[in-house]
Amino acid sequence: MKSCEPRKPRLLVVEDDEGLQAQLRWAYEDYEVLSAHNREQALALLRAEEPAVVTLDLGLPPDPDGTSEGFAVLDAIMDLKPDTKVVVASGHEARESALDAIGRGAYDFYKKPVDIDELGLIVRRAFALHRIEAENRRLAGRVGDDRRILGQMITAAPEMAKVARTIERVAPTNVSVMLLGASGTGKELLARGLHDHGDRQAGPFVAINCAAIPETLLESELFGHEKGAFTGAVRTSEGKVELADGGTLFLDEVGDIPLPLQVKLLRFLQERVIERVGGRKAIPVDVRIVSATHQDLEAMIAQGRFREDLFYRLAEVVVRIPTLAQRAGDAVLLAKHFLQRFAREMNPRVGGFTPDALAAIDGWPWPGNVRELENRVKRAVIMADGRLVTAEDLDLAEHDDEGEGVLNLKHAREQADRRMIRHALARSEGNISGTARLLGISRPTLYDLMKQYDLQA
Repeated sequence: MKSCEPRKPRLLVVEDDEGLQAQLRWAYEDYEVLSAHNREQALALLRAEEPAVVTLDLGLPPDPDGTSEGFAVLDAIMDLKPDTKVVVASGHEARESALDAIGRGAYDFYKKPVDIDELGLIVRRAFALHRIEAENRRLAGRVGDDRRILGQMITAAPEMAKVARTIERVAPTNVSVMLLGASGTGKELLARGLHDHGDRQAGPFVAINCAAIPETLLESELFGHEKGAFTGAVRTSEGKVELADGGTLFLDEVGDIPLPLQVKLLRFLQERVIERVGGRKAIPVDVRIVSATHQDLEAMIAQGRFREDLFYRLAEVVVRIPTLAQRAGDAVLLAKHFLQRFAREMNPRVGGFTPDALAAIDGWPWPGNVRELENRVKRAVIMADGRLVTAEDLDLAEHDDEGEGVLNLKHAREQADRRMIRHALARSEGNISGTARLLGISRPTLYDLMKQYDLQA
């Protein structure tokens, strides 16, 4: 009959001295001790058994009197499984070797000759930290899932929750929706969310950036063209409107559509038929229109640069998207999400942010919004030398956030309290005790403030 007892935590001892191996195996009866004499054995056991903690003698063959082979093993462990806690030992220039090992990702070090009690304490602490970090990763993943809106966007800000509720409410209808917001705020993600939550989700979602296509080609891109309609039209081609039949057409940067083409777009919206460039046949198309722009269309209408009747056709429902700076706490939340994604793809050694990096992310105004944040985190993950991304890696200078004074002092204090509580909640990933510690207040006081300001963890 097989035992149902849980498997003991696995400890890998990389040591070429068989006597010391046996001594360590005897000393660690609370762990399942795996032994390796060289790099090949160590990496094979790492892949097969995934031990949480490794003790590593830097003086391994073929360089038993040096550290080169030990450092090669350490580097390989960090590349294969960077969450492993490696405790290194060296009797050769111990201090310099230890500092070098820590810089390469080792958790701690001990000196030879071995003090079993001292090493046992280091190993126990390493296992405890590994468990805590694994639990934090699990909770962070759960928090990320819980804070997704429309299945894709990650946020903890009430301003974005309000946007999501509006999108969910209008999604089942067939009204035209206009998304207004600065560049990089996630307009296309919201448009996709609207499509996915509506009755047309089985149909195509077709996007076109009206600012990215030359004016002379935009009509053909939208409505298609017949063979021979112009030089280079060697075959009949369907346009984006036609390709979106039965689904959703997303017109990004609709404010860049030239006036002559605005007339043709208006005609399509009124009659729901199109004519390809060079064609004479009216083609009926059933499509929902979602548009977006960062421009002030009302000012453009007043200047005669955008048709008022087209605006009202496109903007049956208007959704205004807040900037990242207006979404308190979201910058840190999104930065952690992007770091996990990019580290997995590009640099598995990176495991998080330093406190100064989190503070810099929290305080930066993010003029480029989510797109700027994503790009900075991606570059930082690629360029980071250590396991934690620093403010320097993110290239974030200190920001002077004085701005214009608010005349109503009570209102200003309330706004500051709201921002700080949201930032702290995001930094502690919704943990009330951690948030209270960050803010320097008691848990009951935090609960009272959250109730007063209608904030959720």
